[in-house]
Amino acid sequence: MKVVIFGLGYVGFTAACCIASQGHEVVGVDVSRRKVDEINAGKTPIVEPQVADMLAEGLAQGRISARTEIGDALDGATLAIVCVGTPSATDGGHNMGYVADVTRQIAQALKGAGQGAPLTVAYRSTFRPGTCEGLVQPIFASILGPDAPVEIVYNPEFLREGSAVKDYFEPPKIVIGTADGRSSAAMEALHEGIEAQVFHVGFREAEITKFVDNTWHAVKVAFANEIGRTCLALGVSASQVHKIFVSDTKLNISPYYTRPGGAFGGSCLPKDVRALAHIGADTGANLPLVDSLLRSNEAHKHRLFEYAVEGLAPGARVLMAGLAFKAGTDDLRESPNVDLARKLLTAGFRLEIFDPAIRADMLVGANLGYAYSQLPELEQLLVTKDHAEAGGYDRVIVNNATAKALDLTGAEIRDLGSLR
Repeated sequence: MKVVIFGLGYVGFTAACCIASQGHEVVGVDVSRRKVDEINAGKTPIVEPQVADMLAEGLAQGRISARTEIGDALDGATLAIVCVGTPSATDGGHNMGYVADVTRQIAQALKGAGQGAPLTVAYRSTFRPGTCEGLVQPIFASILGPDAPVEIVYNPEFLREGSAVKDYFEPPKIVIGTADGRSSAAMEALHEGIEAQVFHVGFREAEITKFVDNTWHAVKVAFANEIGRTCLALGVSASQVHKIFVSDTKLNISPYYTRPGGAFGGSCLPKDVRALAHIGADTGANLPLVDSLLRSNEAHKHRLFEYAVEGLAPGARVLMAGLAFKAGTDDLRESPNVDLARKLLTAGFRLEIFDPAIRADMLVGANLGYAYSQLPELEQLLVTKDHAEAGGYDRVIVNNATAKALDLTGAEIRDLGSLR
């Protein structure tokens, strides 16, 4: 293929070298005359292992060239990749000026060249969900008309400085966002020979990927450093604690606890988070991330309540499937489902609860005390399977796998355990 790359910074230049090494023709476009001249002279604008040799090989084989203006660069091109910067704006969002300007230039170049074969334009610049639909598409449509011969793709990159070439050819995943969530022939050709799990999704799911990944990485660093400060204050070996922590790939370093859904609760997580926050304050370690966890959890509980009753008027008849912290147990201690039940009652809904693992007369100890301090009417709220399946509810709220025991055919269901 002939591939045109807009923006020859870290991402764009690395991509240019890697793509050329796969046998494609690459034309790079950048506003910096100095950068363009250096590339054409065989000098790399970045310091990164392997790229200097790849640039030299690409130039020798006539597969890499750079310029400051689009001109006729798009003639015969199958794919354009946009890697321009999206720096922080004054309000904390992204400055989309470069993306908008390059998009306009691409559209103008295509208009000047006439209606040729469709061009795939893939964006790798990081921008907020909705940008492809709200900014990119309208620019192309305004210049080329509603039937513009352009396939827009959002294809986030996952390159790390120092290992960018390795990351290009061995990515953790490949995410291809299109208008209909289907595959793109040009992107399939670009990634040919690269083995990684591929996700074909809509624009917005692809656009938010980098935000999720990078924020999670930031959370990990901040969390590790807060634990490190706490260990330092307590005279504990942080390196040994880290070694123990990362050895657990069943729970700690795993997909567990990372799926959006219900709030956390139970007898361990809330109390241990509170205790660690107290230790941080007591020792002067200062743990703002840990301090924020319970506030975030409470905010999530309230949002789940709003989602659960959306469109319902007070007085509506509601069935909750699942009250315990986990299905198949009777542990009600700090269960977010107990909080939800209390909110529903306070808001005036006629609530009934199905949870076969819970018998009010069998609760003991702290579990008994917590349950009745939060839901003194618990015994009257619990209903049998036959009663629950008799129907007549305005809505069924599913909190956990308890609902699997019920035939809910025809019921209006809100599943809080899996936000889709």
